[in-house]
Amino acid sequence: MNARAAGPVTRTLPAEGVGAERYGPAPVENPALGEVFAHTPGCTPQQFDAVLDDALRAHPGWAATPLDTRREHLLACHRALLAAVEPMADLLTREQGKPLRHARAEVRLAADWFAHTARLDLSPQRLVDEPAVRVALERVPHGVVAAIAPSNYPVLLAVCKIAPALLAGNTVVLKPSPDTPLSSLMMGDTLREVLPAGTFAVVGGGTESGARLTVHPAVRLVSFTGSVDTGRAIARQAAAGLKRIVLELGGNDPAVVLPGADVDAVAGDLFTRAMTNSGQFCAAVKRVYAHRTQYHRLAAAMADLASAAVVGDGLDPATEYGPLVSRAQRDRVAGMVDEAVRSGARVLAGGLVPDRPGHFYPPTVVTDLPSGTRLEDEEQFGPVVPVVPYDDPQEAIDRADASPYGLGCSLWGDEDRARALADRPRCGTVWINTHGVLRHDVPFGGHRDSGIGVEYGPWGLHEYTQLKVRHIALRQADREMS
Repeated sequence: MNARAAGPVTRTLPAEGVGAERYGPAPVENPALGEVFAHTPGCTPQQFDAVLDDALRAHPGWAATPLDTRREHLLACHRALLAAVEPMADLLTREQGKPLRHARAEVRLAADWFAHTARLDLSPQRLVDEPAVRVALERVPHGVVAAIAPSNYPVLLAVCKIAPALLAGNTVVLKPSPDTPLSSLMMGDTLREVLPAGTFAVVGGGTESGARLTVHPAVRLVSFTGSVDTGRAIARQAAAGLKRIVLELGGNDPAVVLPGADVDAVAGDLFTRAMTNSGQFCAAVKRVYAHRTQYHRLAAAMADLASAAVVGDGLDPATEYGPLVSRAQRDRVAGMVDEAVRSGARVLAGGLVPDRPGHFYPPTVVTDLPSGTRLEDEEQFGPVVPVVPYDDPQEAIDRADASPYGLGCSLWGDEDRARALADRPRCGTVWINTHGVLRHDVPFGGHRDSGIGVEYGPWGLHEYTQLKVRHIALRQADREMS
């Protein structure tokens, strides 16, 4: 792909009416090759302000647009993304690394998310209906929403913010990850054809651009998915302007395999749900706790699966797991495994950076992990899973909860026993005999360091609204007529 001739990369910014000046073209790597294959345009401070001004000017008209008309625009976005699946998925694989079939699935799911969101209800709610008083509760938009998306699912997780924000009557400015901007820029071009001017725009850049977006006076809500440290920084920056925030900050999800569970039956599911997107998934299994009597057998079964996994370029149809999105992330994961080994842990499969181009790290299973290692206490966000023994299920839950994260947890084994334990983990979702299953009609969010607010369904839609009460004191004549 020619770096600067790629149409979707260079057309999206500057936005319509902003001008043609370029600012700081940024390289984009193909993580399977470790080579730059495209450049994205930067955004000057003047262009940046112009995009936000456009969004601010467009907001009153968009907020006044009838809800059913906004629904139709979301359905048009659904159709537009479906028509762009192939070129967008190709860009997504080249910039992010995931297998092409998974990239196609992500774009299709993002398209469907527009359709799911379009069906959600925002009707006013009658609170009081008395002879002298009528009180209704409405949900109204905030204004301009800043959506800051991550690199693991850059299209889908952006749309999970864009769709509800638009339906609620907000205008949206999206800043994608600098590691994976191309698919978002193409999405900007695609959706701009079916949305009114100013309602949606994409701006590029890295941390500095995100900070500028967060503190910009036009922005009233910041929706961010990413690391805890960046989430804290956004919260501090947004607090100065009393902006609302929605923060999905990842997790370090444990899976607790209960005594007597069928190890052969659960090993495959645990491995698959740990390695989803090469481990780059906030709700992936990050740690497995198994009863001491079954611990070695489970670890060995997962290690066999890791050794047999096919790792390669996402454009190769045989590839099951692609590279990590960047060299920095690959090196972080490798460093955590190396530290664990130096502390006495044992690697059953994987554990070595392969001698090949690209940012690859093999599926890795680690045992004999001493307490206090980063591999257990922090989110590795890579294809590594430690298997840790326990003697009592409450011990496993307590050890898992020692982490500051609280996104999800799963319990595997006898359903009745799992149900009895399900209220103990301190997290947003407890799965039983599955893990990381997310649905458009089920809220998703974390406790503690895993975030603020929720996404998906009506609960996620409501995050993009604020309450407005309409209180009417009826006159005598009105009361007689009613």
